[in-house]
Parts: sequence; structure tokens; C-alpha cells
Amino acid sequence: MSRILIIEDEPRISSFVAKGLRAAGLTSAVAGTGRDGFDLALEGDFELIILDLGLPDEDGFSVLRRMRAAHIDSPVIILTARGSVEDTVTGLQNGADDYMSKPFHFDELLARVRLRLRTEDNASETSVLSHEDLEMDLLRRRVLVAGKEIELSAREFALAEAFLRNPGQVLSREQLLSRVWGYDFDPGSNVVDVYVRYLRNKLGGERFETVRGVGYRLASAR
Repeated sequence: MSRILIIEDEPRISSFVAKGLRAAGLTSAVAGTGRDGFDLALEGDFELIILDLGLPDEDGFSVLRRMRAAHIDSPVIILTARGSVEDTVTGLQNGADDYMSKPFHFDELLARVRLRLRTEDNASETSVLSHEDLEMDLLRRRVLVAGKEIELSAREFALAEAFLRNPGQVLSREQLLSRVWGYDFDPGSNVVDVYVRYLRNKLGGERFETVRGVGYRLASAR
């Protein structure tokens, strides 16, 4: 199982990312300072590092430079509130492999994590999800129903992916909000219900079963 190091000083964000990774079958460790993150990276065997720039004790760029100087070669995804082109270029020049700005959607972060973890040894990782006559090609961003391509928006695609990764499993509205809309979602929003209705209209109403008081699940088409 892949191990990921999260260097992030905001507990709400680090907990959100760690929980999402765990749900995706990935283990993680969390450090809240640059010093602790560097020490963990030096001692641990991590396959990927998620690094915040705005750390309380030192700038994330400094941590990144020290890791590369210490021959810590794990892929690094920078996660930060800074979104300027200059910061992006600086991060990549200092050895980062990818760059994401806050606020972010977890599914996009997870896609980038999986991309960086993919090597020759695990290149056979499934890139096509299917359930009965519903098929999703993650690489080509295509959805087919009985062989017919259905156009989905980016958010519809992310929601459909969450269901296809967990066929038959009840997913709460909170889980779906977290995975598709990100850590800064409004827990009182009805956006999940709205988008499930969109999927029912496009992919078949019988597929998405309402579990009263809990959420939804991808069921067998009738």
C-alpha cells in the first residue's frame, strides 16, 4: 500500500486529505511544520509527498530544497494558497513535480497523486471503471452507456466516478460533498441532490438509489 507524507500546518486540511487518501486505499502520515516534515521524509519510506508552502517555521520552498539536497527523490505535489505564475515556476525549479492551489477539490488532488504514483510496475492500474452497461474511461474522460457516449460536466464526471469506485455502497451526502466539492463545502448545501438528479437524467434514473436519511448508492439497473 502506498505511503504518502502530508506536510500541512492547517489541521482541517491535513485531516481532510488524510481521510480522503485512506478512503482511496492509501496510507499517510502528517507533519505540521517544515522541520517535522523534513525529518519524517528523511526517516520514512514515502512514495509521494504533499507539501504546503505556508508552514509556520519555514517556507515550503526551503523544505523542498533541503529534501532534494538530501536525495529524497519522492514525487512532491505542492499544495498552497499562493497561485502566482512565479510561485509555480519557483516550485517546479526547486524540484516539485506538481502544483495545486487552494481551495482545491479532493478528486483532482487524488487524480494527480495517482498519476505520480503510477510507475512501470503498476502501470496496469485500472483506468476504466464499469458497472453493468455503464463504463467510464478515466484517462480519456469519457462515459458510455450501452456503448453510447454521454457528455458530462467536470463535476458530474467526478460524482459519477465516486459512485463507480464504490458500486453498491451507500455514500452519504457528506462523503460526496467532501470528495467532489472539496474541504470548504457547505454541509447544509443540497448540491449533491441536484447533481444526482443530473446524473439520473443522463445515465438512467434507476441506477442511483436513494437511501433515505443516509445518501445514495449505485445500484443495478432495472
